[in-house]
Amino acid sequence: MMRSLYSAVSGLRVHQTKMDVIGNNIANVNTTGYKASTVSFRDVFNQTLQGGTGASDSGLGGSNPMQIGLGVGVSSIDIQMTPGASQRTDNSLDLQISNDGFFIVTDGAGQKFTRAGSFRLDSGGNLVNASGFKVCGWPVNTDTGEIIKGSVQPLSIMGPTTYSVAPNKTTSLEFSGNLNIADGEAPPTGTGIPMTMNFYDSLGSKYTAQMTTTFDPTAGVNGLWQITNFDYIKDSKGNDVESGGVPVAGLVPATPIELEFDTDGNITGTSSFNIDFSTLPFDGVNSEVGDATGLLALDFKNMTQYSSTTSVMSDHDGNEAGNFSSFSVGGDGIVIAKYSNGDTKVLGQIVLAKFKNPTGLLKAGDNLFETSPNSGEFDGIGVDPSTTGGLQSGVLEMSNVDLSKEFTEMITTQRGFQANSKVITTSDEMLQELTNLKR
Repeated sequence: MMRSLYSAVSGLRVHQTKMDVIGNNIANVNTTGYKASTVSFRDVFNQTLQGGTGASDSGLGGSNPMQIGLGVGVSSIDIQMTPGASQRTDNSLDLQISNDGFFIVTDGAGQKFTRAGSFRLDSGGNLVNASGFKVCGWPVNTDTGEIIKGSVQPLSIMGPTTYSVAPNKTTSLEFSGNLNIADGEAPPTGTGIPMTMNFYDSLGSKYTAQMTTTFDPTAGVNGLWQITNFDYIKDSKGNDVESGGVPVAGLVPATPIELEFDTDGNITGTSSFNIDFSTLPFDGVNSEVGDATGLLALDFKNMTQYSSTTSVMSDHDGNEAGNFSSFSVGGDGIVIAKYSNGDTKVLGQIVLAKFKNPTGLLKAGDNLFETSPNSGEFDGIGVDPSTTGGLQSGVLEMSNVDLSKEFTEMITTQRGFQANSKVITTSDEMLQELTNLKR
C-alpha cells in the first residue's frame, strides 16, 4: 500500500518537472535562437518478490520473476539542436547560421557560444551581442588585407583605420568602343574624334583630359588613327594643369600613338602606349596638387573600326580618397567595409565553434551556452562558416519550439499528473478502509 503512495508521489514530481520544462519552452517560443528541451522518464528501483526459474527435467516449465516497481525518475532533459525558423530583418548585422555551429562571444572572462546572431556595434566600434558580449573571429592583417586564421579574438569593426581609405594614383587607362572612319577626318575637312579620360594623382585629385584622334587614309596598309598630343588637361575645378606655369596641353606622348585596324575592323599591331608625366610634373594652379609623375599606360585593345556609330569610353584604375559608407557580412563571415569612392576593405571574419556533442552544452542564460565535460571543448580557433553551410545576413534564427508538440505534451503531462494524484487518493481510501476494520 505504501509503495503505491511513494510511487505516485515520484510520478507527481517528474510530471511537475516535465511541466516546468514545457512551460519554459512555451515562454521562449519567440526567443531568438532558443533551443527547446525535452524530458525523458525512467523507472527506478524494483522490489523482487520472487526470482525467475528455468525449465526443469521433471517436465515443469520456468517461471518469470515477480517484481514491483518503486516509482519513476527523470532520465534526461535534453536540448533539441534542430534549426529554428528564419525571420527576415534586413539588418546587415543580424546573422543566421545555415547549418551547424555556434557564434563565439566573450565578456573578457571566458568564451561562450550562441545561435542568436543579433549583433550591433558599441561605442568602441566592437561587434557585440544584445548583452554586450564581444563577438569573436579572425582578425585581418592591415598591411595585406588577408585574414589571420589563428586563435579567435574580439572583432573591432570601426576604428581609426576604418573611417577612410587613402587615394590611389592612376597608372593605367583602358579605352573601348568604336571608331568610324567617316568621323575621323582631320582638319580642315573634319575635326577628328575626341577621346576623354579621367585620372587621379597621389592625393586623389581628379583630372580630366582630352585627346583627339584623326584618321589618315594614306598612312599604313589600311590607314592609321593618330593622336599627337592632349587638347587639354584640367583639374577638378576646371583649371588648366600647368608645369612650370605653362599648361600641359601640348604634352606629346613618348611613343607616337598610332592605331591600325585590319579589314575586319579589329585592332592589329601595337595597342598599348605610355605617356610619361615625369618630364612635365604637374604643379597646377593650387598648392594641393599631388604626385602625378611616372608612366600612364593607355590600352586600346578593345577598340574596333566598324561602319557603325562612333563611341569611345575609358576605364581607369586609381581613385580619390574615400569615407566609410557601410559594411556587409558575407556568407563566409568576412566583414567588408564599403567606401564612398567604391573601395572595399576586409575588417575581419566571424567564425563558428563546433562541438562533438552540441546537446551536451550547458545553457547559461542570455541565449548563451557553455561547454561541459560531455560536449567537448572548444579548440580556440573555430571554423570558417563556409565549411558548415555559411551565414545569412539580414536574417535571424528563431526559436525551434513547436507549439503543437508542446501543447500535446502538456495534455499528456497533465493527465499523467492527474492519474498519479488519483493513485494517492485511492491508496488513501484503501488505508482508511484498513483502519476501519478495527471497528
